[in-house]
Amino acid sequence: MSAGNLSLVIDSATAACSVALIDGDELIDERHELVGRGHAERLVPMIAELLAGRRPRSILVDCGPGSFTGLRVGLAAAHGLAIGWGVPLRGYSSMAAIAAAAADGDEYAVALHGGHGQLFVQTYGRNPLSPRDALRSLPPDEAAAAIRADTVLGSGAEALVSARGHGQAVDALPRAADARLLPAELRSLEPRPIYGRAPDAKPSVR
Repeated sequence: MSAGNLSLVIDSATAACSVALIDGDELIDERHELVGRGHAERLVPMIAELLAGRRPRSILVDCGPGSFTGLRVGLAAAHGLAIGWGVPLRGYSSMAAIAAAAADGDEYAVALHGGHGQLFVQTYGRNPLSPRDALRSLPPDEAAAAIRADTVLGSGAEALVSARGHGQAVDALPRAADARLLPAELRSLEPRPIYGRAPDAKPSVR
């Protein structure tokens, strides 16, 4: 197949390890596995298998929030390939990717498990898809008080809905193929980590 306008999408910010080839809003091919902590071992072979000799014209990468290790593995691979191929690299948010894959509706919340028992939370509206509030990392009870959308998507959806006592929880993780559903402005981020909360380590004060 001619390279055309193929974009390689890399998504390893969560327990999923996911890669896709897209052409605009068309899905050409994909690989998607739940690997937990195995991104470093699985991602590069998965990319090679997907490409099968094809060279994309650009790269998209999930910038987070999510797992620190998975996030760094994906970004390192994306930057290395972009330099080696001399192609542009842009990013997108794991929260936006989950919201983009949702069924039709006016508003969704996305909740992903974060560190120290907290949830990454953000609300998205549709038509067009866009964030309606800022990304936050909150304990489940605080997230439940802050999020108003009835339908919650993501790995932390059940925890948020349980803390709130009502609503619909839909378990979901970002999938590389769903990057094609994002509007241009949501897949044009700088390719750097979105950590979603302050670092655990704090500088010493003397």
